[in-house]
Amino acid sequence: MVRYRRNRIAGATYFFTVTLRDRRSDLLVREVDALRAAWRAAAKRVPHVVIAAVVLPDHLHAVIRMADATADYPRLWQDIKKGFTRRVVPAGGRSPWQPRYWERTVRDEAELQALVDYVHINPVKHGLVETVAAWPHSSVHRFMARGVLPNDRAGIGDVKTGTGEP
Repeated sequence: MVRYRRNRIAGATYFFTVTLRDRRSDLLVREVDALRAAWRAAAKRVPHVVIAAVVLPDHLHAVIRMADATADYPRLWQDIKKGFTRRVVPAGGRSPWQPRYWERTVRDEAELQALVDYVHINPVKHGLVETVAAWPHSSVHRFMARGVLPNDRAGIGDVKTGTGEP
């Protein structure tokens, strides 16, 4: 078995991309409530703070600050994937997830801001909506509602705030 070397730093912030096996699927948005429930359950076991996140039909992006001494994000993603799979796949069925994920350690504030912008603009980049505020499964709504993110950030333009969470 291949053992991946991952950079695990207590309290560090990471950028993740997690994808489904079938890149044509819309399972994540169709079953977004199951994903949220799985994520909430995993958060009870692996402390972390979601800085920014977006759920797209076949993949998701998240910027997460680990809040535990072990920075056990591999367990976090394992718990989220298993919890989601148990909620949406019949017993004995194949996991919809690709077995691995992509992660990057965030090095500084400039990179953090760039990654948060990337997360929020992703639905527009993929042609799913014309404005980031139009995508319901994004943390951009929290940023805009709190006034943390101005309306012209990351190509947002003149949009109205909505409600929603990843």
